[in-house]
Amino acid sequence: MTRTPLVPAPQPLDPVGPGRARTVLRAVAIASCVPYLSLKTAWIAGSRIGIPEGSALLDDRALMAVANSVTVLMDGAVIVLALLLTQGWGRRVPGWLLAAPMWIAGGLLLPIMVGFPVQLLVAAFTGAEADRSGSSGSEPFLDEWVFGVVYTGFIVQGLALGTLFVLYAKERWGHVWRGRIWDLPTAATGRTLKVTAVAAAVLALFPATMRLMWACGATTGLSGPRIEQRTADFYVLEGISALFVVVAVAGPLLLAFRRGRALSLKTPLAMAWLGSGAVGCWGIWLLIAALLPGAEEGERATGLMALTYAVGMIVGLLVVTGTASFLRRRGA
Repeated sequence: MTRTPLVPAPQPLDPVGPGRARTVLRAVAIASCVPYLSLKTAWIAGSRIGIPEGSALLDDRALMAVANSVTVLMDGAVIVLALLLTQGWGRRVPGWLLAAPMWIAGGLLLPIMVGFPVQLLVAAFTGAEADRSGSSGSEPFLDEWVFGVVYTGFIVQGLALGTLFVLYAKERWGHVWRGRIWDLPTAATGRTLKVTAVAAAVLALFPATMRLMWACGATTGLSGPRIEQRTADFYVLEGISALFVVVAVAGPLLLAFRRGRALSLKTPLAMAWLGSGAVGCWGIWLLIAALLPGAEEGERATGLMALTYAVGMIVGLLVVTGTASFLRRRGA
């Protein structure tokens, strides 16, 4: 009979306070939200700062106000999370109530944290002009400085909030991922992890293939305006998106079938957590954007583009579901 190795019990969380390092990280996380929240609030109030003449953002003021209000709430949630991760009351929050918004926040921020610096490097080495607006063939979407201010803020948010979460999770759940893959007994992974890992890997072939094709220059499934608007930024982001799909499914497969047995459990769990968030959350975000009304017929996402986003969303949800099942079994 296989014996399950004992897992050390979690250490009690420090009741004294967050400490100087966490206090600084909290302040940085909150301060990094200010530029984005200020811009969005100004736009809701009717300001056109950073929005050039002819921008598509000026076509539907009501839709813009609603969209900006939603994103203000989303970025405001970063402030709540920063407080939750450093306050005593935050240590009594149910695990799922913290993990869900952190998964979403990490999933939306991580591709920007990786993609924006890579875009800048590509532009620096190739001399290609950056175009993050996606509207190179017509009027500019936003002034270029807006992207620098906002994306820099997002990167700082991701670094500060991510560090706070790692410190918090290590104290509260660190006992769950101690050890290496070879320490896992056969029964530790469970059927849910195996089924979701295999299903996600099979489904991931489609979005990974499409993203890789687009990164290599293929136009299959792309709308006419999207083909015309492709720049170096487009190819970089598609390549990174394909990479995240691979990372997302590799993590749970390593766990489910105990491959790479010398690896620390932290490695496949981090791959599953970060990869599933990037693929799933951006799949949801892009699918919503593709289905929103108001876009001109030629500018809407094609059916194949929407399907790519939808399957990516399903892959992310499958991976995080299987990973959560493993963590529950491990914790028990």
